[in-house]
This record gives sequence, C-alpha cells and structure tokens, in this order.
Amino acid sequence: MKSIKMILFLLIGISATEIAKAQEVITLKDALTYAMKNNETVRKARLNMEDGKYQTQEIRAQALPQINATGSLTDNLIIQKSPLPGEIIGRPGETILVAFGQKWNSAIQVQASQAIFNQSIFTGLKAAKSGEDFYRLSAELSEEDVLQQVATAYYQVLVTREQISVIDSNLKSLQTTQNIIGTQYDNGLAKKIDVDRVKVSLTNTKTKRVELLNAVTQQENILKFYMGMPISSDITIPKIELTKISNDAIAVEDSLNTELLTQFKVINKQKELLTFQKKANQAEYFPKLSFNTNYAYTGISQRFDLYKNNSTAQWFDASSIGLTLNIPIFDGFGRRSRVNQADVAIRKINEDIRNAKQSLNLAYSNAKIQIKNSVNTISSQKENQRLAQEIYVSTENNYRNGLASLTDLLDSENSLTEAQNSYTQALLNYKLAEIQLIKSNGNIKSLLN
Repeated sequence: MKSIKMILFLLIGISATEIAKAQEVITLKDALTYAMKNNETVRKARLNMEDGKYQTQEIRAQALPQINATGSLTDNLIIQKSPLPGEIIGRPGETILVAFGQKWNSAIQVQASQAIFNQSIFTGLKAAKSGEDFYRLSAELSEEDVLQQVATAYYQVLVTREQISVIDSNLKSLQTTQNIIGTQYDNGLAKKIDVDRVKVSLTNTKTKRVELLNAVTQQENILKFYMGMPISSDITIPKIELTKISNDAIAVEDSLNTELLTQFKVINKQKELLTFQKKANQAEYFPKLSFNTNYAYTGISQRFDLYKNNSTAQWFDASSIGLTLNIPIFDGFGRRSRVNQADVAIRKINEDIRNAKQSLNLAYSNAKIQIKNSVNTISSQKENQRLAQEIYVSTENNYRNGLASLTDLLDSENSLTEAQNSYTQALLNYKLAEIQLIKSNGNIKSLLN
C-alpha cells in the first residue's frame, strides 16, 4: 500500500511539474534571449562566422611550405626499345633496337615548395581577415533583425489580447442588453425586431471574438517561429502595461550617425572586400617567385623482389633545389578586364552606400515622426475612449428609463468599441515605432537588458 501511495505521489508530482512547464511565463526578455540561442537565421550567421575563420586559414596555408610525397610501383610488361646505330657494336649500316630499363621499378619522391613573393597571397590574407569581420558584422545584423521581429510579434500578441478584453466587455454589455430586451419583449414592451437586432449584434461580436482568438494563435505561432521555438510548444505571455510612454523614445536626437550602425558597417565592409578583390586582380601583374626542392629514391630490378632483404634490385637517389620565377607578360588583356570589373563593382557599392545612408536616415526620421504621432494619437484616443464610455453609460441609463431608443444604445456601444479599438491600435503603433526607433539608433540589443 505504501508503494502504491509513493508511486501515486510521484505521478502527481510529475504531472504538476509538466503543468508548471506548460504554464511557464515568457517575458519579452525571455523571448529575445531564447531567440538569440535558437533562431535559425542567427545560428546560420554564426556558422558563417566560423566558416570565415576557416577561409582565412585556407588562404594562410598558401603562404606556408607545401610538401607532397608520392610513391609508385611499375611493371614494364614490354620494355620500350630504342634504335641505335650498328657502328657501336661493329655492324655498320644497321640499326640496332636495344631495350633500356628494367622490368620492375619503384620510386619514392618528396617535393617541397615555398612561396617567396606572391602578391596575390599577401592580398588574399588581408581580404580573408576582412571577410571574418564581414561575417561577424553580418551575424550582428541578423541578431538585430531577429530582435526586432520578435519584439514586434510579441507586442502584436499583447495588443490583440487587449482587443479580446474589449470584446469580452462588449459581450457582457450586449448580454445584459439582450436580457433586458428579452424581458421587455415578454412583457409586450419591446418589438421582435429589437430582440433580433440585439441578437445580430451579439452574434457579430462573438464571431469577431473567435477571429481575434484565431489571430492570437497565429501571432503566437509567428512569435515562436522568430524565436526558433517549436510551433507545437505552449507559451504563456503575461499581461504588461502598454500605456507606458518612454521618455527616451520621445526625447531623441535630431540627427543620426549612420557610421555607428551595424547595417552601415556591413555595407562598408563589403566595399572593403571589393577593394581587396581589385587589388588581388592587380596583383596578377606582379611576378611570382618560389623556392622548390625535390628528393627521389628509385629502385629497379628484373624481378619482383624490390622490397626483399636479398633482392637483386638496385636503388639510387636523386635530389634538386631551385627557384621558379613566373613573370606575366601578356594574357590578351584578361587581367585588365578583371581589374576594370572590380572597379565598376566598387563604384556600384558606393551608390549602395549612399542609398543605405539615405534609407537609414529615412527610417530614423519616420520612426521619430511615428513616435510623436502615436503619442498624440494615444492621448486623443484615450480622451475619446473616456467620452465614448460616458456617452454609453448615459445612453444605457436613458434607455433603461425609456428616454433613449435601442438604436441610440447600440450606436453608442459601437462607438465605444471603435474608440477602445482605436486606442489599442494606437498603443500598438507606438510600440512598433518605439522598436523601429531603437533599432534605427543601433540600440536594439538594449531590449535584452
């Protein structure tokens, strides 16, 4: 009996743990931190960083000694014969065919070379290091983009849930109105059309609520996608105060230093890489000097006993050292064409840089304007919502006292709903503009703090 109780206790504990996990609260910071570890785009960008290091190592290897060893074993089935004049053996006027070589031969050869001067390698090393910086900056830019996507999706979920709260409040009011109309209709004080109108309004509101619930599910799935979380996972987002206006977002600088932004650094690094590409093409005009050495050990025999202790094979070695100088003279203007192509690419990216600067300043300026507009809209919509609430309460009271029609009541209720939704939408617009402004400032990672 004690064992059964213990098993039940453990099962209950496990179930409680699973429920707790399923109901784990995910704050904005939690969502952003999770995304930095699990988002596929961020993880791929970090793999590109790792790949950049290996590319640098590959190019650096070209500046190090290159050593290769080869081994061979040959069975000369038919030994090549060479013609010789018969005079050498006292047979003038004849041509003698003589086989030179042995049936079996084996060789072991080691070759080594070292680049002494190769401008292409030196330029490639600088370009590879710049490439590492490019992948690092690209990874940072990917992180910033993902942080913006996650924060935006997070607030969209919260705002839609606020809209559901508004709908729930309206449903409660409509239900109360339906009960009143129903009682009046039963007592002959209301018309059938009034009952139907309230029913239609109630049905439409319920349908809207279902649509919003589905929208929340879809937005949560989008959020989980940006986070890199399995779509099947259950998440719980706590309700937070959306009406808080950040003074830092309102009091922003008039101008923006684009040089400090990651997006601008990335495109500048691209220009640097293209400059190195041009230099690499120009390096093809330079001569190349390398040192090389060779050592070979060869064995020959008429029998396959090259590797035996008491073989008939004869072994001999040979070695050499030397310098190789390669001087480019004329290649049909191919090098010149490649240099010109690289120059055009640099001029094109200069246009991209100017466009990027304009685009970043535009995003910053628009975010500032949207912030101000949103703050003003929030203030006006908040007041509008208050007035709509007062009108609805007054109209509802008048309706109960027979001083207002059902049309007036439904219209005031619709106006209240519209005002509440407009206020909620203004809050979302403010949050989205705030996120855009933070990203435009290059401070999106501050959301992780």
